[in-house]
Amino acid sequence: MAFKHPQPSLSSRRSALQHIGLGGLAAALLPELALAQDAWPTKPVTLVVGYPPGGQTDFAGRVLTAVMQESLKQSVVIDNKPGVNGNIATDYIAKSAPDGYRLLVGNGSNMVLNPHTYRNTPVADPLKLTPIGLLLTSGLLLVVPSSLPVKTVEEFIAWVKQQDKEGKIVDYASGGPGSLVQTTMELFRERIGKPRMSHVPYKGSGPAMTDLVAGRIPCMFDAASVVAPFIKSGQLRPLMATGPKRIPAFPDVPTATERGIKDFQVISFIGMSGRPASARRSSAR
Repeated sequence: MAFKHPQPSLSSRRSALQHIGLGGLAAALLPELALAQDAWPTKPVTLVVGYPPGGQTDFAGRVLTAVMQESLKQSVVIDNKPGVNGNIATDYIAKSAPDGYRLLVGNGSNMVLNPHTYRNTPVADPLKLTPIGLLLTSGLLLVVPSSLPVKTVEEFIAWVKQQDKEGKIVDYASGGPGSLVQTTMELFRERIGKPRMSHVPYKGSGPAMTDLVAGRIPCMFDAASVVAPFIKSGQLRPLMATGPKRIPAFPDVPTATERGIKDFQVISFIGMSGRPASARRSSAR
């Protein structure tokens, strides 16, 4: 089954624009502007995304390009550099020229989790990058293919436990090992009694959607912006949200707290970062 990564709808674009804010974005970019040798920008700006097209980070980057192009009157392009859960893109930005023309669009996986899960990977520490601004935050949704015979999260939990009892291990997808999506599922598995489940990592949410929609993988947590087109088309069924409140676009989907799953709240975020401040200061001397 061919997968086409969904283009942001007008309503989702407007929602994202409200989170970003033109004025706030321009103010956040002032440090980069001050370090540029000429009036910035005099050439296209590249937003580097550490994941393939189709995921929430890629979606946020593509919406952001429209905002920046309108505000800066200059071309802004996306450069997808997937690999090692976003580490390749992080390292690329850390070693890029300190001129503000290459910026990282990152998420909770590569900006928060990777320093703890990839300690021996020879790439730059994302915590040393310069934070520019928070673009959006969102809870995740637990989704299953519509062909799976479960309608609620309670039925899903019972199904997973029954599969375990029968010696069958339920697979789940994620956008990469050590990602927020994987750690969310592992936390969920722990909260429901630790039934056996097997992690199937992909190189991003987009590729994972292909197998999930086709029913080859029975479950996954991911951002609402990623799974929304498939929920609306009837290919995926949402069972539960991970945030403290229901997701406005899916008001009928209950939260984990509402379903009695204690101490289980997960929020994803997308943010923009630039070259490490120490590197920029050294270059400016």
